[in-house]
Amino acid sequence: MTDDGAIAWLLDGDPAVRWQTERDLVGEPARVWESSRADIARTGWGRRLLDLQDADGRWDGGWYTPKWTSTTFTLLVLRRFGLDRDHAAATAGCERLLDDARWIDGGVSYWASHREPELCVNAMILSVCAYFRHADPRVDGIARLLLDRRLPDGGWNCDPRQTGKHSSFHTTISTLEALSLWADGSDRATDAIAGGIEFLLAHRLYRSHRTGATIDDEWLQPHFPPRWHYDTLRGLDYLATTGAARDPRAEDAIERLLERRRDDGRWPKGPEYSGKSFFRLEPGRTPGRWNTLRALRVLAWWEGSP
Repeated sequence: MTDDGAIAWLLDGDPAVRWQTERDLVGEPARVWESSRADIARTGWGRRLLDLQDADGRWDGGWYTPKWTSTTFTLLVLRRFGLDRDHAAATAGCERLLDDARWIDGGVSYWASHREPELCVNAMILSVCAYFRHADPRVDGIARLLLDRRLPDGGWNCDPRQTGKHSSFHTTISTLEALSLWADGSDRATDAIAGGIEFLLAHRLYRSHRTGATIDDEWLQPHFPPRWHYDTLRGLDYLATTGAARDPRAEDAIERLLERRRDDGRWPKGPEYSGKSFFRLEPGRTPGRWNTLRALRVLAWWEGSP
């Protein structure tokens, strides 16, 4: 299967995949992909998740747990689907995440025992509230917390007791996604995003900066949904979708991604993180539309004109 065959297969998928294929791989005019995008709320995976929302605006009666059916993780998936940014159901979910939280140092917590805000959780909350354009000054407060807690190596660590810590790839990618969605145009936000990208590139997206060894073999396997986890495709797709400058330090990760391409031009569905889910997006041992979409988007970015 050529790229054209893989793209035709993507276009035959759920609206959440189809509209991104039309926009990012086919180059359809906005009126075409916007029409497909609107279908997310009407049919397929997006409609199924929206129908599962509780009457009080949450999902599965929880804010951050159960994983992966709570409000936070459902909104994260709807964000990746590309649900309309002003959708009322998503706005209601964001409101519950803010109103029901314990506030500590400008950040949210959903656990009575915590005395410090976990940055990984706050990054995810910021990403959904910023994406769904939930206008609330508390959202800016979460962003300021993340900007304040950046580590000297350029990234972030979920552990609130961060003194002397090395940044976590998991927390750094979540924070980068969040800040890019929120970005207020200030030099501080711009510098933080640039520093986080540099952290990823300094590690070639998956290698130890000290030894050059692979940090975690699991990172070389694409996953969808990524939940709170990092892997190299998530890192590369962030660079591609934000229009980051191509850097030769990403070439190693690109080569690892190409190694996983099947003979039919598609990528495997990949493993799934254990936990509760409402339904499986791509059941069975099949090629994965999500990983294929994201991989082809990364390659289009990598091979594009300077």
